[in-house]
Amino acid sequence: MTGTTEHHAPHPHIGGRTTALRALTAWRGAAPGAPRVVVLTGGSGSGRSRLLTGFLMLCEPEYRKQLPLDEMDPSTVPPDLPTPAVPAPEGLTAAQVLWLLADHFELNATSVEGVYAELAALDEPVTVVVPDVDRAGPVRTAGEPARLVREVLSPLAATETVRLLAEVPRPLAAELAEGLPSGTVQIIDLDEPEWADPEGLLRHAQAALSPEFGAPELPFTVDPAARLALGAAIGRRAGTSPLVVQLAVNCILMAPEGFDPADERFLPTSVGEALDLHARRLGTDSRTLRLLLAPLALAEADGLPIQLWARLASAVAGQDMSQAIAGGMLLAGPFVQPEEQDADAADDEQVDGRTLLRLLHPAISDEIRAGLPNVAAAQSQIAMALLEAVPEQDWGKADPYVRDNIAGHTLEAGLLPQLLTDPGLFVHADPVPLRAAIEAVPTEELGAPARTYLRTAPLLTRTEAPAMLRAALLETAFVEDGLPEYAEAIHQRLGLELPWQTLWSLSLPGVSAVTVGSLPRPDGSAAPVAVLVVPAGTPGARPVGAPGDESGSAVLVHDLVRSDHLGDADPEQILRPSEDDRAATPLGLSRGTDYLRVWDRADRSVVAALIADTPFTAADLSPDGILVLATGHGAKALRIRAAGAGIAS
Repeated sequence: MTGTTEHHAPHPHIGGRTTALRALTAWRGAAPGAPRVVVLTGGSGSGRSRLLTGFLMLCEPEYRKQLPLDEMDPSTVPPDLPTPAVPAPEGLTAAQVLWLLADHFELNATSVEGVYAELAALDEPVTVVVPDVDRAGPVRTAGEPARLVREVLSPLAATETVRLLAEVPRPLAAELAEGLPSGTVQIIDLDEPEWADPEGLLRHAQAALSPEFGAPELPFTVDPAARLALGAAIGRRAGTSPLVVQLAVNCILMAPEGFDPADERFLPTSVGEALDLHARRLGTDSRTLRLLLAPLALAEADGLPIQLWARLASAVAGQDMSQAIAGGMLLAGPFVQPEEQDADAADDEQVDGRTLLRLLHPAISDEIRAGLPNVAAAQSQIAMALLEAVPEQDWGKADPYVRDNIAGHTLEAGLLPQLLTDPGLFVHADPVPLRAAIEAVPTEELGAPARTYLRTAPLLTRTEAPAMLRAALLETAFVEDGLPEYAEAIHQRLGLELPWQTLWSLSLPGVSAVTVGSLPRPDGSAAPVAVLVVPAGTPGARPVGAPGDESGSAVLVHDLVRSDHLGDADPEQILRPSEDDRAATPLGLSRGTDYLRVWDRADRSVVAALIADTPFTAADLSPDGILVLATGHGAKALRIRAAGAGIAS
């Protein structure tokens, strides 16, 4: 029997999988003939995550101390080596996973290519273990697992100084192994007979049925012989799936009344059958159970807030499901995992003490989704219900799940472009999942506001910008892109006191210096202006230097407050503030490569802080608080608000 450990204790977390553990141990110890790359795969629910977790316990010094290593089969215990790098990809993009690796190995690379080049140049091999590839990405349907395999794991597998173990879904396993030299890679498919572990499934069932491990005291759980017989029947029916074993036990223990351990008809052979048999045994049709679970199967992120469950189940079903849910935990319980969320963990005061619901395993989600007549239509109904749940259509008041994850639902419904017209959503939604969802839409399908958001999103995600800073950066970006109505909406509709108002923006590369000043008018007054030093030949600019010299610079005079170019202004007439004038102003200016800070001279507090995706090339601040700045993209002017309305960088 595969996986037999006649004279040794099994791994306490795994309870079996001896053959697979031996292969992983050989890889870890670089045994003669062992592959450099191992791809661990199998169907959803095959136990690959559990196996990898148990193996990593053997690779981590603190966990090793807690395991009975002396009692275990020596061929399943890897040598005591430095802990491998384990960049967990759940919820992360492929790029984020790569930079986790770069940070772990303290690489100096500043580009993707540089990371692989530095890894290839290492004197000693490094070990990398990547679990849960199927859970990569901040949005379910954006295709991040495939991107992670193609853009990160495949290059790592091809790097000879990297010893790689990756746990991937079966459809991506062959792709990861493709092209590697013979003997370099081994695919361990836990559903194949070579790696199957029926003895481990029996142990799993027996342990789950035992009162010693939390099962209630029932005739078939307290009697060792009855427990052994039932565990054997459950394992036999489950085939190669530990998940089916777990679901079978959950269903029995959740509703033991009337269960006959001698009747195998109610022991499932698949996830789908576990759903159907449990519903039938409780006197309910399977469709009702599947409709109850559908919102959880379609949910994003860490799970669905319990208060949204009835609303979304009713939306998918097309009928009121609140009564079914009110008494439905006995029905849905074996398949659901509740989780209490607190504000400290979520960094959001709106989630304090609430309960999230998620399905026990992604395979249950796959089964529910496969049974829906039309997933896109179901997601459309969910999206509409989520929109209706936004109080007064104010995204600042929306439930965090709604505001941060509605983009994922509308993406799968094919409706995301229609959603991307509300600046309130751009400002308040978590930019990580929103950006990922938008990037999954073909660019030609996006409207101008969405393209502006996508252009600005790297700044928002890189800085983990709070809502106020997101609003301020987006306000400027909308002006830059010729969408002043969206910038005005941020000021007027969102109720946010932004630290600045963008007055104008010029798409004008090559600005090397900016100066504020004033231009005398014939009536004796003075017009505030900005003087921009630009390359010679710039339209509307006056050359600086000898007549006909096209090799030098030129100056462009622009109204400081309005979006007017003053092409006929004579730069020689412009009056610039003196150093004494500047020192007497209430605001000061500090500049770095990619940040600007405007601060109050009285108490040194920051009034406004700006960041940019390209270096600032010049900046100047007028005595009345108008900031003119330039980057590689062009120049713009911002009216800085009063102190106290600013933001922290």
